[in-house]
Amino acid sequence: MRSIRPLSTVNRGRGARRRTSPVLAAVALASALALTATACESGAPEAGGAAASSATSGDGKITIPDDIKDRLKEHGIDVDKWKDGAWKDWSKDDWLHEAEDYINPIIEGLWDPDRMREAEDPEKEVDDSDLDGDQGVTDPEPAPVDAKAVAPTYHDSVPEAGKVFFDSPEGQMVCSATVVQDPANPGKSNMVWTAGHCVHAGKSGGWYRNIAFVPSYNDKGLATAELKDATREEVAPYGVWWGDWAQTSDQWIEQGGTTGGDGASYDFAVIHVTPEEGGTGKSLEETVGSALPVDFKAPAATKIQSMTATGYPAAAPFDGETMYQCEDKPGRLSLNASDPTMYRIGCTMTGGSSGGGWVATGSDGKPALVSNTSIGPVTAGWLAGPRLGEVAKGVYDSVSEKFAGQ
Repeated sequence: MRSIRPLSTVNRGRGARRRTSPVLAAVALASALALTATACESGAPEAGGAAASSATSGDGKITIPDDIKDRLKEHGIDVDKWKDGAWKDWSKDDWLHEAEDYINPIIEGLWDPDRMREAEDPEKEVDDSDLDGDQGVTDPEPAPVDAKAVAPTYHDSVPEAGKVFFDSPEGQMVCSATVVQDPANPGKSNMVWTAGHCVHAGKSGGWYRNIAFVPSYNDKGLATAELKDATREEVAPYGVWWGDWAQTSDQWIEQGGTTGGDGASYDFAVIHVTPEEGGTGKSLEETVGSALPVDFKAPAATKIQSMTATGYPAAAPFDGETMYQCEDKPGRLSLNASDPTMYRIGCTMTGGSSGGGWVATGSDGKPALVSNTSIGPVTAGWLAGPRLGEVAKGVYDSVSEKFAGQ
């Protein structure tokens, strides 16, 4: 059997790790330009309303609410040194793992075109032998479906899609993501859906840093050579949006890792974002002009005729600069008899496509996000994503309620 890997990406590969299992864990980032602190229930500061002070250091600016600065100090973190590189310290003692510990102060200008372009596919592999002896239902492996490049400008056909960038011990990483609706703020969502392994390293690590979302990355489909001289506006036409709150399932935090399929059925996350430089006051949804609904009661795989997965694959033969899609009828993949069965489709997208949204006709007969890319074999050919249920809905509702009315 082939090896399986999480489909994210690093500076030599762009990855992130994969999933967690059902309890939820929140990444709480307090306030407009501040930091993300994950939390289960309590322990994370309420967003909004906090007094803030600015610390300018080097060529960037970090704005952090005063109450968050106090919480950082409790972890022995000097916020004035953070921008100067203190965030690069990934020692076990300093890598915050627990839900309530995550921090993500905005560093203006950090994600410039060069840094985004250098975020590549991480070579993280998962041994496919994990599939042996499963008691759940697994359909025959699907035939590969060639990924098709989306015609630029991407925003015209897939305005909700984009990239998530973040830093890890291995370097700059990237995943794919989708703007989704916020039931507490209709028409004004600042919520982004991605994979759990795109925000947290799992049982052996902690929360990633400098998490940011770029909708319609490289919207005009510039070639890699052209991107070397591209402006930030060309690379990120709708701005850079930093995660001021994020949440995933506890399963990934407790079980996820660089190898194995543990927690894959719960490999999803929601990031609440804010514009890096304040912007015009418009929400992310208003800025890009669209947001997808999320269906937590999507039909079983056998009842779905077609699913479309979108992402920015970066591992060879792709370069991470172009948006691709695969469309296929889903089958079933069971990694563990005690966990929900996953969707699986034929698709040749590689690392970097992790977290990208899967769209199908939802339970109400309309297009909706029903899953996200989680894992695939090292040799490519197919992708698998979690079937969204009550745990995913709990993550989604928690983030929405946290920012209700804001």
